[in-house]
Amino acid sequence: MANYELLKDIEKYGRDNKIPILLDDTLEYILNILKQIKPKRILEIGTAIGFSALCFSKYLSDDGRIDTIEIESLRVEQALENIKKVGVEDKIRVLEGDALEILPYLHEEYDFVFIDASKGKYNEFFAHATRLCKKGGYIIADNVLYKGMVMSDYNKHKQRTAVNKLREFIDMVLKNENLKSELLDIGDGIIVSIMINK
Repeated sequence: MANYELLKDIEKYGRDNKIPILLDDTLEYILNILKQIKPKRILEIGTAIGFSALCFSKYLSDDGRIDTIEIESLRVEQALENIKKVGVEDKIRVLEGDALEILPYLHEEYDFVFIDASKGKYNEFFAHATRLCKKGGYIIADNVLYKGMVMSDYNKHKQRTAVNKLREFIDMVLKNENLKSELLDIGDGIIVSIMINK
């Protein structure tokens, strides 16, 4: 039996240690979608310590599974430990490595794809997400407003590349005619797409 009570401790650990985990309102929004669609397959790009994948796993259909990709070995270790603690090893598969090297080898269809990894690579991640997402499925990219910088004139040199890439990414997604997409000012900004043509 899965022990989802432990999620509170995992969340606290993430926040206390400044590990990027989902903001409450973003999580609530996503979980409402998952409750409705009861996904069989979820793909997550960016595992961190496994908090979001664990939250998502509550709403999988009976034989559902999550594939989640993480590049940092320490995070993979922590995620596997948390998944084991909660008792859902049968529901979550952690794939270790660079997502852009792993994604080309994935070929099954997913009902829901969540992107929360390196902001500079969102365009490439999204290209794979649209290939792997089934018709009627959802793709959500997190942190697309990048602490408000994407929609403001704020343009420090250090963040300029990431901000410009995210602006291009948002524009590209909103113009994609195979998707019904919406940019929402929830958390640090999310873009929600439904695959309408395949």
